[in-house]
Parts: sequence; structure tokens; C-alpha cells
Amino acid sequence: MAGIMPVTRADPATSHRRPLLFSAIGRIFRTPDLRRKIGFTLGIIAIYRLGSFIPAPFVNFPNVQQCLANQQAAGASGLYELVNLFSGGALLQLSIFALGIMPYITASIIVQLLRVVIPHFETLHKEGQSGQGKLTQYTRYLTIFLGILQSTTLITVAKSGALFGNQGGVCADLITAQGGTWYGMLLMVVTMTAGTGLVMWMAELVTERGVGNGMSLLIFTSIAATFPGSLAAIWTAKGPEVFLLVLAVGLVIVGLVVFVEQSQRRIPVQYAKRMVGRRTYGGNNTYIPIKVNMAGVVPVIFASSILYLPALIAQFNQPTTGTPAPWVLWIQQYLTKGDHPLYMLMYFLLIVGFTYFYVAITFNPEEVADNMKKYGGFIPGIRAGRPTAEYLDYVLTRVTLPGSIYLGLIALLPLIALALVGANANFPFGGASILIIVGVGLETVKQIDSQLQQRHYEGLLR
Repeated sequence: MAGIMPVTRADPATSHRRPLLFSAIGRIFRTPDLRRKIGFTLGIIAIYRLGSFIPAPFVNFPNVQQCLANQQAAGASGLYELVNLFSGGALLQLSIFALGIMPYITASIIVQLLRVVIPHFETLHKEGQSGQGKLTQYTRYLTIFLGILQSTTLITVAKSGALFGNQGGVCADLITAQGGTWYGMLLMVVTMTAGTGLVMWMAELVTERGVGNGMSLLIFTSIAATFPGSLAAIWTAKGPEVFLLVLAVGLVIVGLVVFVEQSQRRIPVQYAKRMVGRRTYGGNNTYIPIKVNMAGVVPVIFASSILYLPALIAQFNQPTTGTPAPWVLWIQQYLTKGDHPLYMLMYFLLIVGFTYFYVAITFNPEEVADNMKKYGGFIPGIRAGRPTAEYLDYVLTRVTLPGSIYLGLIALLPLIALALVGANANFPFGGASILIIVGVGLETVKQIDSQLQQRHYEGLLR
């Protein structure tokens, strides 16, 4: 009996030599908790996409569809292409989810920026969970307010016929006669604002009960939904040869974006040993990761919004008859179409400037240096306190420079494709779309990987 060895069953993942990726995916669906979370997330995404196709009350749906077809056939890009991209095409369809998640994103950014201006917001941020809860409540109130404001603006622009660039004809008759009354407009505003609140609630549900960040996943879904249409437009306009070339270039761009998004400058930090009673604390080594792209996609959104303002003001000041004012003509010539060199230059410079601005707000070297000093940490060769803060600021400034240039070049890719390939402004392999697709995809896969490692000791990433 002593010489008999126990019989062990071979691991199916190794005995059948299955590919590691399919083995990891199989473990995901064999885990009940993770399977339930993924199913819940997919259900919320399906509801969100369904609401994007339900028209709001008093919307002339056939005319809207005709104008959308005309715009896609002409390859035109309107003022609301960025918001339409983030809403998955629901904005220009005037659906109940027309505003999408954009009011929630805008409110979150505003509350984050107000921490620098209003000391009370910074105090709430430092209070922990209770303070974060109050900031979240302020964000929700601001989201509803922005929903009312943006829905009123959208309905007014649609009623005036300027939503599709004053094309006239059916594009000037997007709202029915009942929608032009006060109660009709009020019902449309209430419906779109309620849709914004519902989208915000669904995003928070995904964050709480699903996989990944709900707000980011809904944006990911909206952008991914526009990929087939954008690629089909390139196939129709330029043929299969250019289509395959765009796909090849797109794969290279995705690889480069993944490489840069994962790149970071690691600043080594050592913690001194401390004796508390008979126990020794500290003495370990760690690092401060400073990413090349710490600002994410926010500078691209800021720059696009700033450049949309002059065109929006010029559109409202354009007379129905006669010649427009000289400043309106100048804006229409240089700041409306993205293929103009002046527009590209201003777009690039705004992205670089907003990148430095946003990084300066989100990363405070003095606060990091004070926390390190409080817990006995120091950077080798750098004194604690103010020299550490100056060193962190020195590294951050130089790492942000290539990051800002990278953001500017990625954001210019759709504009270059618009001039060379004839694609629309929603060109998939560039701009905010590729940054969000790659960033959200990486974060979601990492979260699934961490949950797999908790249960199986093996994750999705190798």
C-alpha cells in the first residue's frame, strides 16, 4: 500500500492542449458569480441600444431617417458629430436616449474641476466614502440640469431646421405641428431628460452589479455601434482595396495605442523601517506610476467642445436671406470643416494645452510628496518634502509632453481620413473613439482577470 500513489485527474486545459484564451473564456462562464455579472451587463447594454432607436414624442421619424441617409451619402459632418458618436447615433435620430451619457460625463468633469475652485468640494473629496457620496449626489443633480438644458437646445435646433445644416426640404420639418406647441416641447424635454436620468441609473447599476465601469461601458457600446457604418461607408466610397488598407492601418494604430496607454514612468519609492513595540513596519520598496497619457480622452473632448462653439454661434447668426456677416463667413470657411489646416492646427494646440491643464488638476505633486513624508517614504537620492514635490513635477512635465503630442496626433487621424479617404468624422481608428475603445477594453479585461485570479489562480491575461 505504501508504494501506491494516488491517482490525480489531469487538468482539461493542459491535457487537451486547448488554446489558453479559449480556456480562460471557458473559466469565465463556468464561474457563476462572474457569469451573472456579465449577463447583467449585457442586458443593460441591450436596453440602452434599444432606447437609442425609440423616437421621442412628436418627432417626424421618416423625415429624420431621410435626412440621416442624405447626410451619410454626402459624407457631411455636422456640429453634433462628437455627441452623436458618444450617443451611438441616437442624438441625430432624436430618440428618447438622444443625449446618451454625455450630460453625466460633463457633470462628472465639472464636479471634478470644481474641486480646485470650491474648497468645500475638496473637503468632501478627502472625507472618504461619505464625502464621495455627496459629490455623487451633486453630480446627479447637475446631470439632470444639463439634460434639461441640452434637450431644450437640441429640440430648438431641430425645430429651426438647422440640425442637419439648413438643408431645407424634409430636413426643415423634423418636428410635427403638435411638437411646436408649448406642451409638445415640454413633453419632449421631459422625455429626453428622463432618458438621461435612466441612462445615468443604468450606468451606476452596471458599476455596482456588473463588470467594469458603467459609464465607460455605455460609451464603449455607443462608439462600437458606429464601427460597421463607418467601415461600410469607406467600402462604398473607395472600394475594397482602400477598405483593406484602412483595416491594416487600423490594426497598427490599435497596437500603438495599447502600447502607449500601458506605458508609464515608474519612480522608485523606499519606506524606512519603523519599530512600533516589538514589530517592524515599512522597509519595503514600491514605485509611483506616472502614465504617459494620464489625461485620457478628456483633452480631446475639451478641444472639440471649444472648437464647436464658434461654429454653433455662427450657425445661429446666419440670416435666412442675404449674405452673412464677414465673421460668420470666416468661421464657416476655416472652423467648420475639419479638413482645413488652420482647424487642425488649432485642434492640436488646444489638445496639448488641455492635457497639461487636466494633468495639473488631477495629479498634485505636493500632496503626493506630503503623503510620502508622512509615512516615511522617500525617493532614492531626493530629499523628502519640497525637493520631492519639485522632482515629481519635473518628471510629470516631461512625461506629459510626449503624451500630449500623442493625443493630438491620434485626434487628428479622423480629420486626415476625412481629407484623404473620404470617411466621415466618426472614422473608427482615431480620435476619441479609438482611445475610449482601447482604454475601456483594457480596464474591463483587467477587472475580469482579477476576478478570475481570485477564484482560479489563473487570469485572462498572460
